[in-house]
Amino acid sequence: QVQLMESGGGSVQAGGSLRLSCAISKYTSGSVSMAWFRQAPGKEREGVACIYGYPLYYADSVKGRFTISQDSAKNTLFLQMNTLKPEDTGMYYCAANPGIGSCWTMTLKPPTGFAYWGQGTQVTVSS
Repeated sequence: QVQLMESGGGSVQAGGSLRLSCAISKYTSGSVSMAWFRQAPGKEREGVACIYGYPLYYADSVKGRFTISQDSAKNTLFLQMNTLKPEDTGMYYCAANPGIGSCWTMTLKPPTGFAYWGQGTQVTVSS
């Protein structure tokens, strides 16, 4: 059973930065697409960024501010978030799915392109 564990969330003032991490374990079946989603209270879960070797998707609302990356062993996913805004507040989830195709599903609501999900980490940005 693939396991994903997020960390790095917290509270920050607008304009600040946070770096989220997601450790993936027990996945041994080839390459995997990995992504970050977020969900604000009362809103649908939305795709933030996706990577398969290199970044393939960023939501328009985070382009130029957020950067998705992986460590060389592809065991850890990161999301560097700069110039944070109050509208970035929400629960951030890490997701994974075998193969490259899932990054093209990032705009689906609900997000059905990923089989494996973490429990989420809370990000709160105050004005």
